[in-house]
Amino acid sequence: MESNFQQNKLIKATESFVKQHFAGDSSGHDWWHIHRVRSMAMHLAETEGGNLFIIEMAALLHDLDDWKLKSKNSDERTKKWLNEININPSDGTTILQIIDQVSFKGAGEKTKAYTLEAQIVQDADRLDAIGAIGIARTFAYGGNKGRLLYDPTIQPELHESFEQYKKTTAPTINHFYEKLLLLKDRLNTNSAIKIANERHLFMEDFLTQFFLEWECKK
Repeated sequence: MESNFQQNKLIKATESFVKQHFAGDSSGHDWWHIHRVRSMAMHLAETEGGNLFIIEMAALLHDLDDWKLKSKNSDERTKKWLNEININPSDGTTILQIIDQVSFKGAGEKTKAYTLEAQIVQDADRLDAIGAIGIARTFAYGGNKGRLLYDPTIQPELHESFEQYKKTTAPTINHFYEKLLLLKDRLNTNSAIKIANERHLFMEDFLTQFFLEWECKK
């Protein structure tokens, strides 16, 4: 296990690497998303506990190999980085396992987080997908991918598998029903659930207003 000094060096190096990698991102997965997830994960850990070094490293690296952001020529960036900084192999394996458990993979996929550290990072990432910032990120991602804002002829679909979820090109409003409104009931920690309740209600209020305006009723 690394000393506190070594751990801090690894965190700083990883922060710099990730910040540079996500510079200019316009999909809602920019450096500031990573920063918020890291900050929220550390906030949750204050109450829930867990290995702070593992939590912070996993939060910083959780989107580096995200399937939504990969180019055809990218592979295993996270593993390569962990090898490059000579992290303790056991810590590296744990971080990779956590990252593998973070992402939402469709309504029919439970994406279980098996350790406290994984639960905290997963919760922090999901909290950033809901509420006011979640709404903003959803439309940023939809615009980045060239998706329609809304089409009432295309109904939301609760995808049964990860493969189905990956292939969707549905309008952005559908994403609320296919993912965002499901997240509150899929959180792990009591600390995250308390935060999620208000953010969930905010999204419901937004959708109510959206449809009133869509129908020219308000």
